[in-house]
Amino acid sequence: MTILDDGIRLNAALERPEGKKKCPIVVLIHGFTGHMEERHILAVKDALLQCGCAVLRADMYGHGNSEGRFHDHNLFKWQNNALTLIDYARSLDFVTDIYLCGHSQGGLTVMLAAALKRDQIVAIIPLSPAWMIPEMARKGELLGYHFDPEHIPDQLAAWGDRTLSGNYARVAQSVCVEDAIDAYKGPVLIVHGDADEAVPVAYGIHAAMRYADADLVLIPGDTHCYDHSLEKVTEAVSTWMKQRIG
Repeated sequence: MTILDDGIRLNAALERPEGKKKCPIVVLIHGFTGHMEERHILAVKDALLQCGCAVLRADMYGHGNSEGRFHDHNLFKWQNNALTLIDYARSLDFVTDIYLCGHSQGGLTVMLAAALKRDQIVAIIPLSPAWMIPEMARKGELLGYHFDPEHIPDQLAAWGDRTLSGNYARVAQSVCVEDAIDAYKGPVLIVHGDADEAVPVAYGIHAAMRYADADLVLIPGDTHCYDHSLEKVTEAVSTWMKQRIG
């Protein structure tokens, strides 16, 4: 299916649990360089369906099979994508409540979107949330690439053969994640591998301490994408969601 966001076609998928006429929905967002068919995204999706939740996944701007160039994506565009997905979820007549879940940059995105839509979002699940991105951009570092934060180049190096516009760093510098955390008072579950090589686990711990109502599950010895113990992630998500929805 396709969802339009300001003329940009977002590739999306909506799945509903069997036998449910009415149910909650979870908007599920992948991370930087990722897509909605990644192993860990699909595993979390399946766990949520088994809990009785519908799941709306999408490839974000410049990723997967959605429109837009990877080079041109930034946190503002992803926030707008998230707001569009939330509004689409709200338009569905079977939806009772809306939850957000995102991995890495998707985790950061749901943290920001939850603050903007705090009156509409019941709870959020940031997975290995990369909320250090704005902080690092202000210091002049992104993904191991160093630059002058006061004189940002037009193009930044990124993963593989892909590059990023300097506007990615400019946008990131303007984002205050702490304000977003403080604005959202609903329940939060943070799941983080304590051997995360991309987002230090300290960020997950710090976010859980700062949120008004947060639970933290650390996955011992696991990586950013849960290469070793993905079943512990899905178990944590399932247990927590069942407590919320009964």
